[in-house]
Amino acid sequence: MAASYRSQQLVPAASAIPMDEAPPLPPEFLDFLGENGLDPSIYAVGDSVPRYVRVKPGGESCLRELEGELACEAEGVDWLPGFYSLPPRVQIAGTKAYREGKLYGIDAASGAAVSAMGIAEGDHVLDLCAAPGAKLCMMLDALGDSGSVTGVDVSEHRLAACRTMVQKYAIGNRCRLFVADGTAFSVIPARVHSYNSCESTTNEKAQTFQEWTSRRPWKERKRAARARQSATSKSRLGYQYPEIIFYGKHSGVVGLTKDDLYRTVSDNELLHCGYDKVLVDAECTHDGSVRHIQKFEQWGWETLQQRVLDAERTDNLTLLQLKLLINGFRLLKVGGTLVYSTCSLTVAQNEDVVDQFLEENTSAVLQEIDAAASWPCKSGRIPKTLRFNPSTSQTSGLFVAKFTKIGL
Repeated sequence: MAASYRSQQLVPAASAIPMDEAPPLPPEFLDFLGENGLDPSIYAVGDSVPRYVRVKPGGESCLRELEGELACEAEGVDWLPGFYSLPPRVQIAGTKAYREGKLYGIDAASGAAVSAMGIAEGDHVLDLCAAPGAKLCMMLDALGDSGSVTGVDVSEHRLAACRTMVQKYAIGNRCRLFVADGTAFSVIPARVHSYNSCESTTNEKAQTFQEWTSRRPWKERKRAARARQSATSKSRLGYQYPEIIFYGKHSGVVGLTKDDLYRTVSDNELLHCGYDKVLVDAECTHDGSVRHIQKFEQWGWETLQQRVLDAERTDNLTLLQLKLLINGFRLLKVGGTLVYSTCSLTVAQNEDVVDQFLEENTSAVLQEIDAAASWPCKSGRIPKTLRFNPSTSQTSGLFVAKFTKIGL
């Protein structure tokens, strides 16, 4: 079968889809949507939103074989290079191209958020909420042969999935992964920690990080276990202690001591040695993800109340989102770019967070996303912010805002 990489066409607006085709939504969720000005008909498009894949750079030849395995055509997403759409119910996990690490499963809207960062070769990039890892992999593919990507997530088992991904796709050379609270993470970019600059270490006998391997010696595993225990104890006392669970050969970690890696820097130093690009794809209620909401049909709608509708949870989430955004921006150097995104469509988790952040951070300036001129999205309630609506974008729902840091 010849490969066909045609540009995709948008599906009709959700208002044109009969509501009797939508999944049955519980009254409590309908009330939640009404309170947030959201049209419940967006959940009728779940079976129309394509399955998206991103092809590893240079791996386009796998598309023909993929089409043959799935008996369908891969259609090029004309507004997002390297992305292709497949029929909604296609499963890619069993395909040869996926098993061999030639393509990724990632929604096009998520890819747009990474694209908005404008990552260039040599950048030092921070992904502050990195799990499960598809966006992190896209960042690593954009780096080329210099720079680094630092992935942070508070969940160790979810971050372990990121580690599995970077190893599967053999892109971890310039990556390091930390289990840490993103609202307090403070490890500076790898460029500041070049091996030659480690003369500041006062203890000549201090152990240094050796090249990472999954088969670490018994003594090293014991040290790591003691470090985790110590970190847990410190966490109970209110301290934050990141645990590094993966680092590539050229990530700037090999040859450092723990004191070098975790050395404290002032906010003034961060203005010049902070990260070039930061993504804060914050934890949210996921109400913009049609497929996520549809899963509650299997999980039971009662869990929706706990995960999405509970007022205390949503209040805690917006506070968390603001804290993540504030800390991500603190770690950004002057002239750098930060992208904030969520897969919620509520104003409280998006525009309200952005408004409060801008009020409290005079060095933050909202930026136009130039590439978005061709994207199937609309402006948010704040100029220069963007919203992907599933009923009109043919993607998962997503909010995106881009900031730069200016010197004061």
